[in-house]
Amino acid sequence: MNLMEAIKKRHSVRSFKEEGISEEAVPKMLEAACLAPTAGNMQAWRFVVVRNKKIKRDLAISALNQMWMSKAPVIIVICADLARAERFYGERGRTLYALQDTASASQNILLTAVSLGLAGCWVGAFSEPRVAKILDLSHSVRPLAMLPIGYSDEEVKPSSRLKPEEVTSYLD
Repeated sequence: MNLMEAIKKRHSVRSFKEEGISEEAVPKMLEAACLAPTAGNMQAWRFVVVRNKKIKRDLAISALNQMWMSKAPVIIVICADLARAERFYGERGRTLYALQDTASASQNILLTAVSLGLAGCWVGAFSEPRVAKILDLSHSVRPLAMLPIGYSDEEVKPSSRLKPEEVTSYLD
């Protein structure tokens, strides 16, 4: 599958088959995450791979009771190491670059999942303090996204998207 096919095929999926994913899939997704753009190459991201049923359930509860998440074979929690980001770039590193970098890593994971025949969803609605406690994160590591990943168990209909010409200005 080429890149544009993966981009077009990527959709938010909230229903997963019970079938697990291969042992090779997660390392491939994490490798893609680590190849994402990062401010000054600081790589202030941290990833927590959750397969444990109880922890997945607790994460789903912390995400406004989105229990569908717990059915995914894997939830990858994307975190920013704020101390590392701040050490490199001060306040801007902590409040902006760390967020941008982890967003790029998240997208790479989702596109790689699609290329492997998997599906996922970017979940941002959750209690950060509860997730940090569930995962026993240090105070300087901030959970920013949760990506439930697995084989889709739903038929996905493409959502409407604005056309490039509707959202683009050119200054020649």
